[in-house]
Amino acid sequence: MKLYYHPLSGHAHRAHLFLSLIGAGHELVVVDLAAKAHKQADFLKLNRFGQLPVLVDGDTVIADSNAILVYAAKKFGKSAWLPETPEGAAAVQRWLSVAAGQIAAGPCAARLITVFNAPLNADEAISRAHGVLSVIDAELAGREWIAAAHPTIADVSLYSYIARAPEGNVDLAAYANVNAWLARVEALPGFVEFTKSAAGLTA
Repeated sequence: MKLYYHPLSGHAHRAHLFLSLIGAGHELVVVDLAAKAHKQADFLKLNRFGQLPVLVDGDTVIADSNAILVYAAKKFGKSAWLPETPEGAAAVQRWLSVAAGQIAAGPCAARLITVFNAPLNADEAISRAHGVLSVIDAELAGREWIAAAHPTIADVSLYSYIARAPEGNVDLAAYANVNAWLARVEALPGFVEFTKSAAGLTA
């Protein structure tokens, strides 16, 4: 399998992280974002949206980070990471939607401004980040993982942009449950770190 990837992309990191956590061998193919390689014809054949990551598994091409998590969990029979029960699958899907929605619009967007100079409104992104972090912190009260009694792809999907939220000037100090959860994710066998940037509060 090949994972088209960039070390500063949180979407790419979540795919790389999950493949590593489940021990799925894969080759990282770094895509030069600065050179707009993801907008060139060859890459657009893999993903018409011109976005990372993309997983190529033989003749199968999977675009979108959350889709890659689902594909890998199903392909390798990792039902603990993606439960088969209706309730368990729904609980995970809820947080995949949060990762694609509020996390993307909050901590991800705030970090895009400081790391990639994205022309977005920093105050709005930071405010949205604190809104979703408050909800997640409350959800984690009295529990170790976000969607089940064990880690799932929901935790993987949320992790990267929350872990690097300070790079977007989003302070995590007030979120004790979130910080404890981050530490639990980072202690999982096979964990791979998301490349750090000297930006925002970490500059």
